Amino acid sequence: MRHHILTGTPGAGKTTVLRALASRGHRTVAEAATDVIAREQALGVPEPWMGPEFIARVTAEQRARQEAAAGAPGPCFFDRSPVCTHALATYLGHPVPPALTAELTRLTTPPGLYEPYVFLLRPLGFVEPTAARRISYEDALAFERVHEESYRRFGFRLVEVPAAGVEERVDRILGVVGAGEDSGGGPRRWW
Repeated sequence: MRHHILTGTPGAGKTTVLRALASRGHRTVAEAATDVIAREQALGVPEPWMGPEFIARVTAEQRARQEAAAGAPGPCFFDRSPVCTHALATYLGHPVPPALTAELTRLTTPPGLYEPYVFLLRPLGFVEPTAARRISYEDALAFERVHEESYRRFGFRLVEVPAAGVEERVDRILGVVGAGEDSGGGPRRWW
């Protein structure tokens, strides 16, 4: 089974693209951090991402979702991965907990849990605030750079998905997946 990661700055349209992939019959896995934030906010914690256990909670949720997706046939598209959680910890200045270190080792040890390239959805030019997304556009761009650095650090290649209409972005992603190629047009391989 092929697991594909979609990443990008908050508000880059990942959730919309994921829904479009699902509407075309592809399996998808929603972002874990958003659900962790929603659960914590429902318990009265206004900014759960500031707590010391937040990164570990996101990591545990991502692991559970990855395990739930394992074994089923066909490709599966994930909104973010533990590498994004690493980027989040770096951006927030939180230490990387042992569980996240273990996940990063598990997903980067060949053959890996995900394809060795990640789809980087470029920003749409704005960020709409939500209860879980309280970041300015300028800060979101800085956060995007941290994501790029984290993915490169862990050996992933970035496949850029430019800002465009949803269907055009989905076609770009499926074109790469269907061809079984990385962004350079070469065969899939572990870098």
